[in-house]
Order: sequence, then C-alpha cells, then structure tokens
Amino acid sequence: MKKTSRIIMFCLLFSMIGAGAASAHVTVLPKEAVQGSFEKFAVRVPSEKEIPTVKVEVKFPMDAVTVSRFEPKPGWKYELTKDASGKITGVIWTATGEGLSATEFGEFYMQGKVADTATAISWKAYQTYKDGSVVEWVGADGSDKPASVTKVTPKPAGAAADSHGNTNANPAVAAGDAAKAGAPVAPAMQAQSQTPLYLSIAALLLGLVSLLIALSKRKAAR
Repeated sequence: MKKTSRIIMFCLLFSMIGAGAASAHVTVLPKEAVQGSFEKFAVRVPSEKEIPTVKVEVKFPMDAVTVSRFEPKPGWKYELTKDASGKITGVIWTATGEGLSATEFGEFYMQGKVADTATAISWKAYQTYKDGSVVEWVGADGSDKPASVTKVTPKPAGAAADSHGNTNANPAVAAGDAAKAGAPVAPAMQAQSQTPLYLSIAALLLGLVSLLIALSKRKAAR
C-alpha cells in the first residue's frame, strides 16, 4: 500500500509540474479569429526563471496578419521592426524598470487585421531574461518551445462590416469602443486556465488504476 501511495503522489506531482510548464509558454490570444476581421491581440508572457524577463519580441507572419496599433504599457517601451517598404514586421517590448519577476506575468496588447485568406497565424516570440539568455518560442505545435498559433476560420455569411467595408468577427466589437475589442480574449483565457485541472484529473485516474492493479496483484499472491 505504501508503494501504491508513492505512485499516486508521483503522478500528481508530475501532473502539477507538467501543468505549470504548459501554462508558462508565451501565448497570443485570442486562440481563434475570423478571416478579414480586426482583432485586439494579447501577448501573454510569464517568467519561468528566477530572474526577471526584461525584453519580449514578437514577429508577425506578414501573409496572415497586419498589426498596426500597440497599447502603451507602464514600465515598458516598445520599438517596431519594419521591412524595406516600411511595413511593420514585428515589435520589441523592453522593460524600463525591473521587468517581470519569477512570480509575475504580463500582457502586451496590439491591434491588427487578419488576412482575408489566412488559415492560421503563427506568432514567433523571443523572451529575454536579465542575464541575457533568450528563450525562442518558435517551434512546431507539441514541441518543447512552441510558437503560439491563432486558428483562423472562414468569414461567415452575412458578417457585419465596418464603415471601411472590413468584416469584423464580432458585430458587438465593430459597434463598441476599444475596450470591447478585448472581449474575445476572455474565453481563450478561461479555456487555458482549465488545463491544469484536466491534467490533475488524468493523473488521479492514473493513480487509481495503479492502486487497483497493486491490490489485484496482492490478492493473487495470497
């Protein structure tokens, strides 16, 4: 029984560690957008190390999205990277103070238009710590350091259009102010926050199965 208890405790510990690692990725929200829509994107950056995060760079896939506006963030400054034609290709946020400590996360907001033919937006992000080390969130889905991906769905029939003829994924956003543009972020945040719970449940089930197997073997040995 003691051995079985240790197995269960190990499974639960592993699930909590795995959940923490999964939630520590740099992500861009919302996780889903509509072709041709204007979106307010949130770049969520957690610190994984015991030293502060002091710089965050995000590169934009030019064939999938055009980002043109950035919300000022206290304690940080930003600079834009551009191509030869002057088009914005990325942004770099740099801390003017201490940055994000090991127990903190930050969100950086920007606004842009999803391309009419886009199927996904892959955001390559580079997180720099105070010691100069850089974590590159550029890998494929399922890799150790994946790039955040926003799924893009086809434009629905009869979607609302703004005064410039551009379709917005959410009619309420088109009619509302800039604050409402952040509304699509909430569902994605809520879904992401459930991940540790699901992993813990899976680990608990695995522990129960291990317990039943151990009890069966003990009964058979008598």
